Amino acid sequence: MMKFFSFFLATLAIFNLCVLSNAYALDLYVDTKTKQVFAEPGPDRIHIGTYEKTENPLAQPPTPQAAIPPSQTPTESAKKEAVAESALLREQKTAEVADKSAQERLASQVSVLEERVKDVEKIHGTFDDRGLHWATKDGNFSMSLNGRLQPASQYNFINDPDPAFGSNTSNDLNSGMNIRRARLGVEGTFYKIWDYKFEFDFSRGNGTVGSGITDAFVRLNHTDALSYKIGSFKEPFSLEEAASNRFLTFIERHMSVNSFVDNPNTYKTGIGVNYAVQRFQTGLAFQTEPIGAWSAASTSVNANGNQSRNNGSGDTGWEGIGRISGRPWMEDDTKFLHVGVSAGHTAVNTQYRADGTMVGEGSNGGGGGMSFFAFPGTNVDRTNILNTGNLSNGALNDPNRRQVSSYDRFGAEAWLVHGPFSAQAEFLRTNINGVGYDGEHLTGYYGFISYFLTGESKAYHVRNGAANRIRPNRPFQWNGSGWGAFELAVGYDFIDLNSGIIRGGQADMIRFGFNWYPHSNIKFQANVVHMLDINTARTPITNTDGYSGGAGARTNGWNNADFSAFLTQWTIDF
Repeated sequence: MMKFFSFFLATLAIFNLCVLSNAYALDLYVDTKTKQVFAEPGPDRIHIGTYEKTENPLAQPPTPQAAIPPSQTPTESAKKEAVAESALLREQKTAEVADKSAQERLASQVSVLEERVKDVEKIHGTFDDRGLHWATKDGNFSMSLNGRLQPASQYNFINDPDPAFGSNTSNDLNSGMNIRRARLGVEGTFYKIWDYKFEFDFSRGNGTVGSGITDAFVRLNHTDALSYKIGSFKEPFSLEEAASNRFLTFIERHMSVNSFVDNPNTYKTGIGVNYAVQRFQTGLAFQTEPIGAWSAASTSVNANGNQSRNNGSGDTGWEGIGRISGRPWMEDDTKFLHVGVSAGHTAVNTQYRADGTMVGEGSNGGGGGMSFFAFPGTNVDRTNILNTGNLSNGALNDPNRRQVSSYDRFGAEAWLVHGPFSAQAEFLRTNINGVGYDGEHLTGYYGFISYFLTGESKAYHVRNGAANRIRPNRPFQWNGSGWGAFELAVGYDFIDLNSGIIRGGQADMIRFGFNWYPHSNIKFQANVVHMLDINTARTPITNTDGYSGGAGARTNGWNNADFSAFLTQWTIDF
């Protein structure tokens, strides 16, 4: 019996030791979302370990032992110390884990903020007189918004053509106001060597998509000087045409530039190459028709021109064209002489039906062919007073038919800038080729001088080889400390659309101009235009010989007419 009792006591002692050991163990869990530490399991908590008391958990120097009261046995004192040390250890471990979790959480938040700051810093925006710009920090991508608004007015104080007759409308030009141009565009670069531009004119062709698009191209910059582009862009022809309408000395371009370059829509679709350095520029292009319709004698049956063709339109017209210019004399950007030449060959498409009759003959559009026309430098009512009529007319079996198959253009230009003084002149000629033609050619020229009363000089655009933005020496201020730049100009303009069997008329005029530049991106212009002579006596008054819709009678009605007008225009651009 005593042996059994002794075995029972030993077994009970071993069991108590096991229970006490487990009582001092602690399981810890960390929340994967909040990073907080818990002593109990739960959702999103993972077990990080079991912690239990050891005989000497921390290597510490021995501390004086408190005297054990006589009432306490050595075993009870050791147990209390063990419990206290275990509780202290648990508190220390919990504090360490919580502190580590807080540090990790703070580091994670800081890292997120740093990434967001880096993302913001990758793109930065600026605004200046060229517009709104955005670019990535590495320079690989950029984008700019550009636009212009040109409110215009026209008052005709002398307006004396012959009265209209029959069902024709009045020959008079109208006074009034309009928005000459309202353009909005985007341009920029990608991967540093490519750039692009897209521009839409809401006042061009009444805002139609076909006629509203001006520039729409992509360009590869092979070097700083050499570039290639594809899309819709201006023909490289003429000094005045190469300049943006924002930087023209007079409100409208001169008659020969308008008639031979601008009126047939200088923005054509094709490929081009340009080379430009400080004193030399050249541009070459192979282009087809414009995106949209471009004249009453557009080389397409479709009113939308090149943008929407069908099997009745025929092949698009095409052209090879180029311009070379430079500054053989140049002291600096305010004293130089610019000279240049332009040339181009344009193939014209004329369409005929199966029975040999011409498509579109006798109407105001379609069928192809080509016509040239001119208006007297006005900016609101730009109705033509000179008009060759369609140079393709008559059926294929008509022995007197005429069919323009191509035309060749040539131009010579000169521009002198000497401080505030400048002088500019151009001569243009267009040769007509085709059935029924034998050496007919149309010519025009202009010249003008200008002077800045406030001392500024004409600015030069190297890539275009033409006029650039004027920056006033003292921009306008309301307190009167600056009034901007003031410029006076006077010029002569001549065009002759009579040659051989072509009877489009002849005219010359003088212009007076006053320009105020309060800021570099704002300009006010006031012009007086006065026709010196208009000769349209040879133009037929019936809808024959390529004329339609009373165009011949209208042109004839301006023979020996008197005309003068006062024009104004604001230009606000960015």
